[in-house]
Amino acid sequence: MADEDKNAGGARSVLGEGGWLAHIIRFIVAAIVLMVVSFITPGFTRLSFWHALLAAVLIALIGFGLEAIFGRRISPYARGGVGFVTSAVIFYLLQFLIPGLRVTVLGALIAAAIVGIIDMFVPTGLR
Repeated sequence: MADEDKNAGGARSVLGEGGWLAHIIRFIVAAIVLMVVSFITPGFTRLSFWHALLAAVLIALIGFGLEAIFGRRISPYARGGVGFVTSAVIFYLLQFLIPGLRVTVLGALIAAAIVGIIDMFVPTGLR
């Protein structure tokens, strides 16, 4: 009985909300969403899977850094205008961090809107 509880707890820690596998799945989903966004957004260079995965990791890191400095309200995963503007700025800044990626200001704004809409149905943020 104690071993069953121990195994169930181990499965929860890997697959649960804070488990490493859940984070990997979220990064993969975020990368796929970024690939789709890059294909349908004008002014946004198409991303390969690996570049999209790198972008997802960078977005998460920049988001965590912004939250640490300014609080949860400024997060790119926040709902509303502040989260939208933050997402657009992050999309624009990604072109300086990912080789081969080019994003116009309009492309960053459109991508932020599309990701916001997709995020309502397919949560991609690491919360």
